[in-house]
Amino acid sequence: MSKLSYVNVFARDIDALSGFYQRVFGFPEVEAIRSPIFRGLDAGTCCIGFNAPDAYDLLHLTEYAETSGCKFLLNIDVDSPDDVDRMVPIACEHGATLIKSPYTTYYNWYQAVLIDPEGNVFRINHML
Repeated sequence: MSKLSYVNVFARDIDALSGFYQRVFGFPEVEAIRSPIFRGLDAGTCCIGFNAPDAYDLLHLTEYAETSGCKFLLNIDVDSPDDVDRMVPIACEHGATLIKSPYTTYYNWYQAVLIDPEGNVFRINHML
């Protein structure tokens, strides 16, 4: 069976952006895969990879490189609704912008929608 191993994010500053997710969620770096253009974080059931813009050329994606906009959506699950409420101000203290305060969705998840310091959308979720 296939499984998700990484979600990769193109970041202008891989150290700053991976550091943001480390400080907010406590994800440790996978130092064995560190390179000049890559940082990886162990996010539990999968990893988050942060690619420097140089990786566009490496992967032959230069013509598809976007300079702005919503390119992906990270979903980070936490253990309880209280954890969603607790993590939102921590994320904001570290540079995130709250877009939608914690709420219960029509599909019965409790979540908040935020933007990280580089403008990428992420949600903090708990499935009720």
